[in-house]
Amino acid sequence: MTPRELPALSHEEILRYSRHLILPDVGVEGQRKLKAARVLLIGAGGLGSPLALYLAAAGVGTIGLVDFDVVDVTNLQRQVLHGTSDVGTPKLVSARKRIAEVNPHVELVTYEEPLTSENALRIFEGYDIVVDGTDNFPTRYLVNDACVLLGIPNVYGSIYRFEGQASVFATKDGPCYRCLYPEPPPPGLVPSCAEGGVLGVLPGLVGTLQATEAIKLILGAGDSLAGRLLLIDALGASFRTVKVRKDPNCPACGTRTLTTLIDYEQFCGSPHVGGDPKVAFNVPEIEPRDAAARLAKGDVDIVDVREPHELQIAKYPKVTAIPLGQLPNRIAELPRDRDLVLACRTGVRSAKAVQQLQAAGFTRVWNLAGGIHRWIDEVDPSQPKY
Repeated sequence: MTPRELPALSHEEILRYSRHLILPDVGVEGQRKLKAARVLLIGAGGLGSPLALYLAAAGVGTIGLVDFDVVDVTNLQRQVLHGTSDVGTPKLVSARKRIAEVNPHVELVTYEEPLTSENALRIFEGYDIVVDGTDNFPTRYLVNDACVLLGIPNVYGSIYRFEGQASVFATKDGPCYRCLYPEPPPPGLVPSCAEGGVLGVLPGLVGTLQATEAIKLILGAGDSLAGRLLLIDALGASFRTVKVRKDPNCPACGTRTLTTLIDYEQFCGSPHVGGDPKVAFNVPEIEPRDAAARLAKGDVDIVDVREPHELQIAKYPKVTAIPLGQLPNRIAELPRDRDLVLACRTGVRSAKAVQQLQAAGFTRVWNLAGGIHRWIDEVDPSQPKY
């Protein structure tokens, strides 16, 4: 942390933090360090929710929060910073209300803008710690590189289905995120939580671990996860750590050849992160109403590449169901002399399926634009969205 004068604690704060003050590794001085600390959170979603709540409750004096999303009803299964009455409002609005209720002594600084290479250094400047609660690779590399350039520790966390990871990067002598992942995975290889799902309590578990690491860094207490990656398996109820060594050839923290922030969407091969699969995967698409009209005439077949359990939630009519993971071994089941519409939940997996069929020589294949979400909106509103 950047040395600064430690503020005094009021009588009310001494009472509020009394369970901290009697801890030998915290005490009055440690609580004053927490009050003096400035911690920036990237994202007010699944990981950002427990992070914001517990850092505020712990008495971190200044919390920065970067987010430009609005609360959606699908967030509420895991994003405990927000409530039902907040649906449709900016996440920063509900976050401010909730954090003020948790601890009125905390100053919340909000940045309602997407984090980019143009603004990251400006936003990060002056913070002691950055905590990464994002869910995509371009932003993770952006956060890492900005932290390395500014010399700010980066508390990392990620979640997917029933598994999570946590570590601390960009400390003075420790590795950075690029040391662990020198290259991003191929575009589309790792599904998002929206496509693959996530256990609602998992971000609470991982986010709380990130909050713990941030507090330890502020206090200078305990052994941080710097140099270690914590792997969490919620289904197996297991935790294990693997060593992460500093790479002397890392362009960020090793050779230091990376001296400025780059185009991270291009670096990760994600030209339109979280956006239109037609743009991201460059595949032909068909609109839901057009697909439904052609299906009624019998001159097109729908191939649903969702998982079997998803078919129990909402269904396309008259489909051939082949999960995306099984498609390479079941291509022979599909006719080459028929027009095929590949379909899934939102159009991401089906876009990958179109690419696979094109690579196998299929020429009469289209991706259903927007997946079953748009199908429900435009063709069959009787079905539930998920």
